[in-house]
Amino acid sequence: MNIRQAKEYIKNSVNIYLKKDEFGEYCIPVVRQRPIFLLGAPGIGKTAIMEQVAQEMGIALVSYSMTHHTRQSALGLPFIAHKTYAGQAYDISEYTMSEIIAAIYETMEESGIREGILFLDEINCVSETLAPAMLQFLQYKVFGRHRVPEGWVIVTAGNPPEYNKSVREFDVVTMDRLKIMEVEADYRTWKEYALEHHLHSAVLNFLDLKKEYFYHMETTAKGRSYVTARGWEDLSQILYHYEEESLNVDETLVSQYIRNDRIVREFTAYYDLYRKYKKDYRIQEILEGRPTVQAIARAREAAFDERLSLVGMLLDRMLADMQEVMEQAAFLTDIRALLLAVKNTAPENAGPGQVAACLEQLEENRRGQMFAADRAGTLSKEDRRRHRKVLQFLEQARKTAAPEESWENAFGAVKERYEAAVSAMKRETERVQGELHHLFVFAREAFAEGNEMLILVTELTVSSAGAGFIAAFGSPDYQRHSQDLMLSERQSRIQGQIGELFID
Repeated sequence: MNIRQAKEYIKNSVNIYLKKDEFGEYCIPVVRQRPIFLLGAPGIGKTAIMEQVAQEMGIALVSYSMTHHTRQSALGLPFIAHKTYAGQAYDISEYTMSEIIAAIYETMEESGIREGILFLDEINCVSETLAPAMLQFLQYKVFGRHRVPEGWVIVTAGNPPEYNKSVREFDVVTMDRLKIMEVEADYRTWKEYALEHHLHSAVLNFLDLKKEYFYHMETTAKGRSYVTARGWEDLSQILYHYEEESLNVDETLVSQYIRNDRIVREFTAYYDLYRKYKKDYRIQEILEGRPTVQAIARAREAAFDERLSLVGMLLDRMLADMQEVMEQAAFLTDIRALLLAVKNTAPENAGPGQVAACLEQLEENRRGQMFAADRAGTLSKEDRRRHRKVLQFLEQARKTAAPEESWENAFGAVKERYEAAVSAMKRETERVQGELHHLFVFAREAFAEGNEMLILVTELTVSSAGAGFIAAFGSPDYQRHSQDLMLSERQSRIQGQIGELFID
């Protein structure tokens, strides 16, 4: 299965394991709650989907890599306890609480969330001293003398032995305690994730052309050569920063993330060409509705790989702008709810300073929510940004609400600040709508109803930023072309054409 299918299976399993009967007891007893075991090559996103599952289900997440754990850190340290049995005193060995179990209790205390996922990565790389205890843990959720709290589902992950020399193959007895999911690298599924996280369009365009390079393992004269999804994502991040600092991207840099000489050479050459296309076509002018005659003519006559790169660059900028608008809309929705709460709870005889006091309390509450979500492992990057924007607005609004002003005047000043932000968002929305219209106009003039238009509509559809923006604010151009283009019938043709571009 691919990583998206694995994610759905995990969510379904967690839902079933956390299902309760009419007495509030979990329907499936602990001994029958088989831990999930994700078995797949490194760097395909096993850890990332666990974060997504916890965020989407609103439960906590505690993650541990088992490679660094010894028997003592996992099971706890021994100490001498004094006991009396039948009137006779004895010294016996007991164990402190496992570091892993303690982390679950700390997460519950700090986040207030009582149910969650304990994710143990590299579980098939545990040390020999810890291996005997794993069977008891996998069946009974017990480390040493301490049990995983009720309401916590165990998910484990590991690599097949061909990818990791430290792997110890589980015996049948251990495997029979696990719910095994074998996960394979799948570019189409990963690309949806890549679009959500705004990976560099040069990386995505290159992989569209050479899908076999998405995940690549081989043994060469120099040793093991490998390329993983994690490598492409990390390379994408560094490309953005190198461009911001106007630094040169060369094979030496690319090879630090992509460990295959041939793919490094091909990607570096493609990236140089990509940068040239970006400069020649003047992306900003196209989105502002001012494309040059030369740009339209060149795009019309260009080879398919060049046109694919051009569409990717335009989409990269377009989706980033859409994402900014959607984040701003979510932030202002939060602020509106908070200001309504201030307005509706105002006392009859509210005096000067009351509005500032309310805003300060809202700041404190928001920081608490952010801390709890962070401790629960469910705070996404997008949520963190939204929380920080809300806190920034509340802090500035509190300073606006002068303590000597009456409640009405102070709240009025805060409301004006909010309405100014709403007006700015509306102007930005109109600007981005204009960009989207100009993008479609250019695509019609340069590509007519060709495969490039199919790519444009498809990428806007699968991206949450694109689909969300269009659903919220509309786009007649998108609606017309998405109806005119029969996506399902043409996708197979375009994929075949992309695959024929390069000759080995």
